[in-house]
Order: sequence, then C-alpha cells, then structure tokens
Amino acid sequence: MMAAAPKRALRIRSGACKDAAIPRRLDVRWVAMTATVLLVEDEPSIGMLVRRYLERDGFRVIWVRAGEDALVELERHAISLMVLDIGLPGMDGFAVSRRAGGRVPTIMLTARDEEADRVAGLEGGADDYVTKPFSPRELTARVKAVLRRNEATLPADDEVSLGPLIVSRGRREVWIDGREIELTQREFDLLLHLLERRGAVVSRDELLERVWGFLSPGETRTVEVHVAQLRKKLGRPELIRTVRGIGYKAAG
Repeated sequence: MMAAAPKRALRIRSGACKDAAIPRRLDVRWVAMTATVLLVEDEPSIGMLVRRYLERDGFRVIWVRAGEDALVELERHAISLMVLDIGLPGMDGFAVSRRAGGRVPTIMLTARDEEADRVAGLEGGADDYVTKPFSPRELTARVKAVLRRNEATLPADDEVSLGPLIVSRGRREVWIDGREIELTQREFDLLLHLLERRGAVVSRDELLERVWGFLSPGETRTVEVHVAQLRKKLGRPELIRTVRGIGYKAAG
C-alpha cells in the first residue's frame, strides 16, 4: 500500500472560506513548504551542499555568491530567511546585514570561531551564528528553529485585511480571493504601508521615506512604477486608488 502524500498548505477557490486557505499555526512541514531561503555563499562546494540539504527538506533556495547580489535578491523576492557567509569577497556579510536592516531573519556563517566575530554578527542583527565546518543537517535544523521563533514572536493581530485582500506581516504573504500572490520585498512593504493607513491619502514623499528609506522629490516616479506593478499583480487595481497630485490610498 502506497504511503499517503504529505499534506500541503490549502489553496481555495474564490468564494470559499478564506480561513481554510491560510495556516494559522506554523509547523515544521509548513515552514519548509512555504519558505524561501536566500543563501549567500561564495564557496561552490559549501553552497551546493547547503542548497541540496535545504531543498531536500522542501525549502526554495536562491543561491548567490556576492553581497551585492544578495541585496538585489532581497528586493526581487519575498525572502523568509537569509543564510549569510561573513567572509564574502567585496561586500562582506557584516555589510550585507547592515544594508538589509533586519528585514529578514539571518543566520551567519564564518570560518573563524572568534568571540569578536560572533558578537559583531549577533549585535548586527543576526539571529544565529554557525562556524565552519558545520553539519548541513544541523544548519537545516537551525533554519527551521529560527523561522519557528520568528513566527512565535508575532503579535496576535499579525494580519491586515482589506476586502478580499489579506496580508500577513510575519509570514510576509499576500492572499487575494484565496490565491497567494508573490511580491518582491519592496512591493510587500509598499502594500503593507498603504494598508496600515487604509482610507487615508498617503503622499508619494511619505512612501519614499517610509518604504525606500529616503526622501527625494525627484524620485517619485519610482513610487508610481511600483504601484503600477503592484496593481497588476493583485489583479484588483481599485484597491489602490490614485489621488491626483498627492499620492495613493487603499480602499476596499
């Protein structure tokens, strides 16, 4: 008799009970089947080994070999956790962590077992610290543990909703009409900020300052491009309305 296939996170059709579509509790199997890990490691042998073990446990893995590329992927994808080597060529892991600004949980890897490095990594926002050589099975277990801890610290009002749209802050997931929508890091932050101010008009300058981290009136075109892309992905452009000459507001 064949073994039953592992259960997957439920997907529902529009109009069905939305509570069934979004898991309320995080278990190990659900973590692995929904999480995207950004692996930043320049040594091919280590990178291939870690990626193989993570993928075997069901994680989606994006592997890059340079710090600059890691920052690009953080903007391009909804990353659940970053495994970050400190000793990268060019921009090192400490610099990447500072630039990431604590947006995602991070496990740092290093070839040096020195207290100063461990302290610097943890004070720089790392959630865990692993010294090379390490067991890939142990690293995978640590990835799951960090994700579980991150979920456990989320407040009860983790979700924000607007009509058919549901956004989970902690899991950084977006659901609309029972479908999960994949957004980039910046698109997610933009949508979340608009939802947290739903009903109010949010200026382009405020979005630049709060979502992009800088204020430059000449750069408002950046906001317009991202809003257009966000509307396209949601498939419900009426949820983000343009207020001519000012900015945008979320309205259901």
